[in-house]
Amino acid sequence: MHLASLTLAAPFEDIRIGYIERGPERAQRSVVCVHGLTRNARDFDVLSEALANRGFRVIAVDVVGRGRSSWLADPRQYAVPVYAAQLKLFIEALALGAVDWVGTSMGGLIGMVLAAAEPQLIGRLVLNDIGPFVPMAALQQIRTYVGANRQFADVDAAETYLRSIHAGFGPLSDSQWRQLTLSSVVEQEGGGFRLHYDPAVSEAYTNLAEADLDLWALWDQIHCPVLLLRGGASPLLTPAVAERMRSSGPRASLVTFDGVGHAPSLMTADQVSVVASWLSQSARGVSESAGVTED
Repeated sequence: MHLASLTLAAPFEDIRIGYIERGPERAQRSVVCVHGLTRNARDFDVLSEALANRGFRVIAVDVVGRGRSSWLADPRQYAVPVYAAQLKLFIEALALGAVDWVGTSMGGLIGMVLAAAEPQLIGRLVLNDIGPFVPMAALQQIRTYVGANRQFADVDAAETYLRSIHAGFGPLSDSQWRQLTLSSVVEQEGGGFRLHYDPAVSEAYTNLAEADLDLWALWDQIHCPVLLLRGGASPLLTPAVAERMRSSGPRASLVTFDGVGHAPSLMTADQVSVVASWLSQSARGVSESAGVTED
């Protein structure tokens, strides 16, 4: 695992993007992994390791305002179009060429924007529990904890909180929850811990949550192969939306994980196997992976 960062080109020359790199630098194919709204690059530790072992160069990114990346002076710029523009420059700065993209929730929205607007950049797209339509009720539920700027006396308190708000990640072991917690918080100078993102990310999101998110027109502009992962109990990606994604636009391949909400953690063996097999174009296909259903 290699921790690194780079400064973007104009017009974002004051922004540094932190990232984690695994696998051979001269690999034939690169995978960029992008996290959800309040998460960070460490969410992909397990998946990245598995993909690196298959020969991929894997780069997990801290989107601006999260993890080791810069915070923005103007919180109104915490928005998907800005993230997409920044990560386009990020891909170009690393001279990656066309990449495969794995995006969870917000990371998937960024991937859809790039796949539609910059098709030369995205070879294949994995969308983790996100689609071009999200009901307002689901967005408002997320708004209840985004930007709360929670403080914790110790790691145990942080873990209790994260187990609650991220219960949709599905059944994880105690050690997985502890590792997820350790990568989700940062120690404060005066003692205690805070979540590892800028609380101001909530400002732009508040307006977004005032209506359904409808990007079907964008979906129809995407032409690369798409793998769609869905938590069986997800409130963000409904069965109806997933089914429409199978029959329109790039006609996604759909895999549903039972007993999971929003979003599949990509930390369990069955989920990792599905993504790794699809990206590796395994002859046996994703439907043979244990614990999943290909709809």
